[in-house]
Amino acid sequence: MEIVALSLRVSGSALLISTVIGIPIGAFLGLRRFVGRPFVMALLYTAMGFPPVVVGLLVYLLLSRNGPLGQIESAWIPRLFTPEAMILAQSVIAVPLVAGFTMAAVLGVDPQLQQQIKSLGATRWQEMATTLSEARVGVIIAIVAALGRIAAEVGAVMLVGGNIDGRTRVLTTAVVLETRKGNFELAIALGIILIGIAFVVNTTMLVLQRQVSK
Repeated sequence: MEIVALSLRVSGSALLISTVIGIPIGAFLGLRRFVGRPFVMALLYTAMGFPPVVVGLLVYLLLSRNGPLGQIESAWIPRLFTPEAMILAQSVIAVPLVAGFTMAAVLGVDPQLQQQIKSLGATRWQEMATTLSEARVGVIIAIVAALGRIAAEVGAVMLVGGNIDGRTRVLTTAVVLETRKGNFELAIALGIILIGIAFVVNTTMLVLQRQVSK
């Protein structure tokens, strides 16, 4: 139960952070034209394909004692081998996914709608909110895709979390550990729990998607 609770806490917090950050970024890139936009979009698409273990390594180097953030004494900066460091790593993985899929959804909205919104004198925030409402199904898909990516992630959380029993052990890292120990029954049980959680979450998202698409 502790492992399940920590898994939900880490992935849920990372998903919330990535949603708050990623959706505005995706909407901005989808709506605005500016110098260097193609380059920024290329960086975003590249970040969407980053191997999680590479993200974990980068976060580890940032938070390590000799890293740029590890030397700063602040309650806002997470430390290695803590749930907060795992949340940071998963957020870095999820933000490009949410932003990229949101941008694609916004780009798919009829341009005439945006012109009509502007002609009515809407502010930029009103334009963004209206466009996101029109692209809401794609935004939900972005959130689901990000959740699926981070919920099944192993490498990054193991690097920055350390898989410490009672402190940073989550479902994915526990499955790896028990498999290495030869405890296949427990590993399979934990895997079934992980799949069950993903099924419940994705089913809920599917129901929500159907509701908002009506």
